[in-house]
Amino acid sequence: MKRNKQADLIRQMTDKEVLHALYLTQFLLLLLSLIIGSFVFEDLKEFYRLFKWSFADIVIWGGGAGLLVVAMDLYLMKKLPEKYYDDGGINNRLFTSRSVAEIFLIAFLVAVSEEIFFRGMVQTIVGFIPASILFAIIHVRYLSQWYLTINVILLSFGIGWLFDWTGNLAVVIMMHFTIDFLLGLAIRHKQNKNEL
Repeated sequence: MKRNKQADLIRQMTDKEVLHALYLTQFLLLLLSLIIGSFVFEDLKEFYRLFKWSFADIVIWGGGAGLLVVAMDLYLMKKLPEKYYDDGGINNRLFTSRSVAEIFLIAFLVAVSEEIFFRGMVQTIVGFIPASILFAIIHVRYLSQWYLTINVILLSFGIGWLFDWTGNLAVVIMMHFTIDFLLGLAIRHKQNKNEL
């Protein structure tokens, strides 16, 4: 029933309103990160230490982990019923009519804002498990569908573990970006192919 309400709400919104809602939530996460960070970190340099600019680590661990998740997801999308991936239509509305550059921008913004907040702030303060649980809860649109719930929980703990292991925000931002960008392109391609 909750999913139906969400789907109804999404149907009532224009594509522009869906995109603006996404931008607003990401802006609020960045603002919240700025506020929390001003209490947690002594200065900007201390926060900046969460980023380690190792190209190899970012590409191999972040990009590689993201590619692995995308490959598994695309494989399962072909094997499982379509209803397992029904998030109420949000992802379709976000990505179907966007250009590649717009999908890139959306994926980049989401990856940066969510990872700075969930890993850089929450995980740094309260640890890996609470941050991973909060990340999963915030992605509420997935929690009304059992398969997507399992998916987002495993992904959340995977990203949290990767940050715990590497201590590098740049790595998890790359992982998150890779997943969102490539799956956004896949959604766009699938919808445009279906319309032909």
